[in-house]
Amino acid sequence: MELSVTVILIAITALTSYLAWKKPELLNRWMFTPYIIKNRGQWDRFVLSGFIHKDNIHLLFNMFTFYFFGRVVEMFLIFKFGTVIGIAAYVLFYVGAIVISDIPTYFKHQDHSFYNALGASGGVAATVFGSIILTPLSDLCLFGILCLPGFVLGILFLIYSVVQAKKGSDGINHDAHLYGALFGIAFILIVNPQSALDFLDQIKSFRMF
Repeated sequence: MELSVTVILIAITALTSYLAWKKPELLNRWMFTPYIIKNRGQWDRFVLSGFIHKDNIHLLFNMFTFYFFGRVVEMFLIFKFGTVIGIAAYVLFYVGAIVISDIPTYFKHQDHSFYNALGASGGVAATVFGSIILTPLSDLCLFGILCLPGFVLGILFLIYSVVQAKKGSDGINHDAHLYGALFGIAFILIVNPQSALDFLDQIKSFRMF
């Protein structure tokens, strides 16, 4: 595995998640709990909650996805801005996505003492959709079975997230998925507006068969 910022972020997340599993007090302190953030001013939870996960499966799924799509965004930013600024932009992109994707959830649940969440799903969703804007025709596979061009799977994912967020009955923060995805799209288009034209050109050339 080539050492990169993506791999370093994965290693940090794996370590902090492991420590949180061993120390419940750390897990409770880092959890994204809007009620506590509002009433105790613990704003660092916006960032810290993205570096802990519920269990091995949750961690593995998020980091496995992040590994494959993070490198696309990382290399794009390094190519565009150079190594130092590109790396800084990539870290800000990832951490910023974790924070911004949770803002709607904060306002939605700031008075609900029972609500909490954790995980890097907002950052991962931003990375996946940033990658889709850059390479929309690259195949994405669900569990190695259903493979579709990135932009097709992306559209289906956004529809699914909106529907599930409205239901709000499965215990998953779909709002973070949705807003993380939108952040990833917006970030790439702001950093490189030409990506919009390139995206459309690639979509026009798409043929299902």
